[in-house]
Amino acid sequence: MPDRIIKTDDAPKPIGPYSQAVEAGGFLFLAGQVSINPATSEVEEGTVTEQTERIFTNLKAVLGAAGMSLSNVVKTTVFLRDMDDFAEMNAVYGAHFTDSPPARSCVAVAGLPKNLAVEIELIAH
Repeated sequence: MPDRIIKTDDAPKPIGPYSQAVEAGGFLFLAGQVSINPATSEVEEGTVTEQTERIFTNLKAVLGAAGMSLSNVVKTTVFLRDMDDFAEMNAVYGAHFTDSPPARSCVAVAGLPKNLAVEIELIAH
């Protein structure tokens, strides 16, 4: 059983039966984020750079609601629609994780919600 369900209006509301984040056993598990603006609930398509920046804004909002920050992140998983977008995503990613970056997996997938280019999920402690 989870210790705590995390909810914030500063990140997109779930569009299905899942939580923005769940805290359990001292870890925080964040659902994957895409580039949806929580104020409008609209997708922000844009470039891979713009999508990745919006995703980090959303991730930081959920982390903040749990009393954490990117410095607490221990693992990320990045989903890309196309591995040709890796360098562009990685430039933004690296700007957010400058010291002691977390472990990471990055995979190309057949499709992402709303046909977006990037989705990122993470685990914090």
